[in-house]
Amino acid sequence: MKLLMVAIPNHHFFQWVNQLENAGHDVYWFDVTDGGPKSSKIEWVTQIKGWKLKWDFPFRSTIKKKSPKLYKSIQKINTNSVSNAFQKAIDTIQPDVVHCFEMQLSGLPILPIMAQNSIPLIYSSWGSDVYYFKQLGVLKDQLTCFYKRANYLITDCKRDYNLATKNGYANQFLGVFPGNGGLTIDDSKIKSFDNRYLILIKGYDDGVGKASKVLEALQLVPKELLLHKHIVIYSADDTIQEQIKQSKALLTLGITVYSRYSFIQNEALLAVMGQSCIHIANSLSDGMPNALLEAMSMGAFPIQSNPGQVTEEVITHTENGFLITNPLDETEIATHIKNALNNNALRQQAQDFNTDFIKMHYNRATLQLPIQNLYTAIK
Repeated sequence: MKLLMVAIPNHHFFQWVNQLENAGHDVYWFDVTDGGPKSSKIEWVTQIKGWKLKWDFPFRSTIKKKSPKLYKSIQKINTNSVSNAFQKAIDTIQPDVVHCFEMQLSGLPILPIMAQNSIPLIYSSWGSDVYYFKQLGVLKDQLTCFYKRANYLITDCKRDYNLATKNGYANQFLGVFPGNGGLTIDDSKIKSFDNRYLILIKGYDDGVGKASKVLEALQLVPKELLLHKHIVIYSADDTIQEQIKQSKALLTLGITVYSRYSFIQNEALLAVMGQSCIHIANSLSDGMPNALLEAMSMGAFPIQSNPGQVTEEVITHTENGFLITNPLDETEIATHIKNALNNNALRQQAQDFNTDFIKMHYNRATLQLPIQNLYTAIK
């Protein structure tokens, strides 16, 4: 079977696709953004890249840097459209199935082409594209047209299947699967309860992500609870680094910041999670957060926002984590942090429960065959 994947360059997408290696399919990836070089993470996949520029003219990078207005004018006539490039890929490959990951960035750009053919289309919802579509600028008419054309739906949470059906999706549902195809858990990186001194914070602060509220909350936590802890902020937006610089209280804490724009190997991040007593992530919208599942798998106590009641599918408040009901309320977040740090018994119990729960429901090896079977069942 020829499978044509449509996605942005993304670690979770690469992880999903690698579940299909040696499954007997010819797998192609159309990089819908044509961003960067070919990925070494999926070398076995035929990667369709380099389609955007009609002509990679001499000194292009220099002109882009020194004369951005001129470069922008040139690119208006030097750029191939997504539609033309994708149609060429369809004509060349003649795929049996097209699978797009995320609607706004991957699904809508190819919709004009898919509307003209009858190739089976699988849609994997990601992040906020079902729950937060209006705020992301997707019109209801666009949503309706896309749902009508998609033959198959995969979601990463039950919430998004229910929302999709309420908004008009009426075709086949293939099930709930983690967006990255499951987790590989290295038990050797999971530190014992007594050897966890890090407080780990996801640093998205982009309008949807609200890490800034977590930093405000930290300033409300009694300092004695943080004395022997080190704070690590990963995937941090620039606004977070600026917020720390501007706060005398935050500067007195031990904080390490990893920018959102500097790549961290997933294995390294998992190892940090395995040393963390708490993992905090706060946002106005999300699907089932892969980072949350990863943190739970590594034994970090989760303090997580719950947009649209998605996170409560894996966290029972006060039992295996804390749910943030209002992501804009730093006082609530501070209370959760204080309660978690003050309750060793709860955190230890949650560590044991969460690591077992993730192994049972999100184990990559267990999910591989069901994911492979998704494609063979399509006719």
